[in-house]
Amino acid sequence: MKVIVSRISKPAMTMRTMTKCLATSPRSNSRLAFALSSSYSSSMASTKRYALIKNLQSSFRRGEPFDYPQLRKLGISSALAHHYLKSGWLVRLGRGVFAFPNDVLRQEACLKFLSEHIAGFHVGGKTALAWRGIRHNVPAREVLYLCGDENVGLPTWFRKRFPSRYTVRNPFSIKLDKDFGLQPLPEEPDGVPVSVPERAMLEMLNEVGVREGIEEARNIMESARSLRPDVLATLLKNCRRVKVVRLCVNWAQEMNLPWAAAARQAAIGQSGHGRWTGRLKDGTILVLKP
Repeated sequence: MKVIVSRISKPAMTMRTMTKCLATSPRSNSRLAFALSSSYSSSMASTKRYALIKNLQSSFRRGEPFDYPQLRKLGISSALAHHYLKSGWLVRLGRGVFAFPNDVLRQEACLKFLSEHIAGFHVGGKTALAWRGIRHNVPAREVLYLCGDENVGLPTWFRKRFPSRYTVRNPFSIKLDKDFGLQPLPEEPDGVPVSVPERAMLEMLNEVGVREGIEEARNIMESARSLRPDVLATLLKNCRRVKVVRLCVNWAQEMNLPWAAAARQAAIGQSGHGRWTGRLKDGTILVLKP
């Protein structure tokens, strides 16, 4: 009689069985612990990185630039910022300056950013007057008039997006409080400092013959009928440019502006003696009587 012996296959080893078997050996137990620890650490790192990204996206508004120091405050190192750049979570605007991809940078946000990095930075002159409702005509594309205390160049990423002129030619004496006549616009209480009309007027006159034409400056000044005499007086008393003081006083009288008398009174001792003569950028000779 022939006996047939059949082979019964062993059931596949389950994960639980494998873990149990591995645990019977000290070496296997060590390997298992290392594998589980590595998996847990990787999961935790991934979770932390995701949390940092979420925090980054909620910390800055769209269209707003930010830099390395701001990222470090969020716990994002330079190496991690570089990783975000490679992964497409961030784009680089310039050296150490970033934005979110596909963002259209907002002018106000960029100006605020610059004001936090350049001492004395503010919107002044003709731009400040226009923003506060005093203008003669509306150009097709406004060139921003920006002022500051540091002799630096505006970053390329800003100039490419926002045509602008930056100057450190300050017509006021160091005795004047550096923040006098500088206030954010009412609709942007936390925004960039903007010259009040009285300060902006004198800043514009400071540029006459350099970057501002005489005719346009006169037309704009003629529209400024509601300047505050007390604020203007403080500024004139602390103005160190004879040209600025005389243009302000003489033109105000010629146009019979309401604040002309207050300006002349404040300019006593500030307008110098004798005629003031200067050659303008276009070659014109400007003569101002005391």
